[in-house]
Amino acid sequence: MPHAAGADVENQINVHGFHVCPGVLRTFTKTDMIMKIESVKEGAIVRLSIAHFKPEQTEKVESMLNNEFKNHVAPAVKRLRGHIGFYVGIDKEKFTMSNVSFWEAKDDALQMATLKEMADMRATFKELGIEFNDMTNHDILWML
Repeated sequence: MPHAAGADVENQINVHGFHVCPGVLRTFTKTDMIMKIESVKEGAIVRLSIAHFKPEQTEKVESMLNNEFKNHVAPAVKRLRGHIGFYVGIDKEKFTMSNVSFWEAKDDALQMATLKEMADMRATFKELGIEFNDMTNHDILWML
């Protein structure tokens, strides 16, 4: 399976066919990421955003995620209260892009629903015909 252009393959994590590149929004090694996730406390939330694109848009979507999306959204997300981690992935076989974020509490995760930079990028992707599922916020029940 192809890897994100220019990404450090050693530090990518393959989760159910997605190549999750921690460096897209933050620079993490696998050890750093595990330590960060292990610090998640009771009441923490994982927020999921999934969108689908046409096969012929794969290269453009990947480029946008690694450039415009990263540059526009990352600084804003880093400033939000309760932010634990934010990961961006692309599944080139199922033509799906995702972001997964971890938050200390549900109110913290809900900040993403009104984040201007995120809304701006969502509108940009929608103009390309990319279809988004509803965002979901999940209580973390357990983890390995």
